[in-house]
Amino acid sequence: MANVLDVLRERGFIKQTIYEDELYQMLETESVPFYVGFDPTADSLHIGHYIPIMAMAWMQKFGHRPIALFGGGTGMIGDPSGRSDMRKMLTKETINHNIECFKKQMSRFIRFEGENAAIVANNADWLLNLNYVDFLRDIGVYFSVNKMLTAECFKQRMEKGLTFLEFNYMLMQGYDFLYLNREYGCKLEVGGDDQWSNMLAGVDLIRRKEQKSAFCLTCTLLLNSEGKKMGKTQKGALWLDEDKCSVYDFYQYFRNVEDVKVEECMRLLTFMDMEEIKELTKYNDERMNAAKERLAFEVTKLVHGEEKALEAQRQARAAFGGGSEADMPTKEVSAEVNSVADLLVAVGQAKSKGEAKRLIEGGGVSLNEEKVKDAFGEIPKDLKENGEFILHKGKKVHIKIKVK
Repeated sequence: MANVLDVLRERGFIKQTIYEDELYQMLETESVPFYVGFDPTADSLHIGHYIPIMAMAWMQKFGHRPIALFGGGTGMIGDPSGRSDMRKMLTKETINHNIECFKKQMSRFIRFEGENAAIVANNADWLLNLNYVDFLRDIGVYFSVNKMLTAECFKQRMEKGLTFLEFNYMLMQGYDFLYLNREYGCKLEVGGDDQWSNMLAGVDLIRRKEQKSAFCLTCTLLLNSEGKKMGKTQKGALWLDEDKCSVYDFYQYFRNVEDVKVEECMRLLTFMDMEEIKELTKYNDERMNAAKERLAFEVTKLVHGEEKALEAQRQARAAFGGGSEADMPTKEVSAEVNSVADLLVAVGQAKSKGEAKRLIEGGGVSLNEEKVKDAFGEIPKDLKENGEFILHKGKKVHIKIKVK
């Protein structure tokens, strides 16, 4: 069997590693317990978690054992990485609820039973009962404040103020790695590239304190062609929970990615064969639409299951031609909704009447094939009496409206 590091590199996962030659040999010769940490700051995973989870899935396929570490303890402080402000602190009850939601979503990607079954760990189990003085004497002695202040995650906060509470985060994440190393033989931490400084701290702690080999590997962040993180929609983050982001909207996000990002998304977000990916994405013309549709289907199938992915595909085809209107995404609205601005807000296509007014004045809204000119004019009486009509917003949103 090939070395999983070769597969991860070919598919574009790997951003940074340390002691790479030693890591490669270890992954070649033994089953390696490794961990990925998730701070449960919400009750759903989002697209930012997706790539590390896919890396976990590939590692497990190649015989290595994942440890899904949930930050029940660190989540009570908050990671300053990539933040210009302090994260909101959560209650224990909220954190535990979020952890249960995470586990359910992750089960679509990794196995929690059978050979190399993933381990679930919660750092609240060892962090919340630590004796502070003992922790400082046992762990703090291995951390240089001068070195910590050069870490990117702290440098970004120095101008606006970095609390001592957050300054402890690096020590706690390093201690997590040490604990998992002692408890489960964990030798590798995998995570997003914005975690590099924290991950190096854990590697250094194990190597200095335990005199053992330890490694870390960061994954590529999914960025658009402008260098900004992908996964932001008009409605907010691209959540994996369909109550936060509908299956149709999730599907449409990937159906509409930039042409230049389709191949990368296929490599990172699906299990598709590399040869098939290259074949589908070798064109620079309208044939890329077939590749986008395949990408959207495969990602949606992984996150929401095949049945819902097929339904989203049917709805998209109906909305954009090539399918039955009966399959078009449908929203019910009350007959009391009078203006088109109210309609856009009611079906979640505008956050406010002001935003709806700007969309309409920009010429981007139609009812059936009739362009709307007056944002606060009434929806035509004949459309309401008919009981249903099509709302078009721009070129990419087409919704069947049913009046109840």
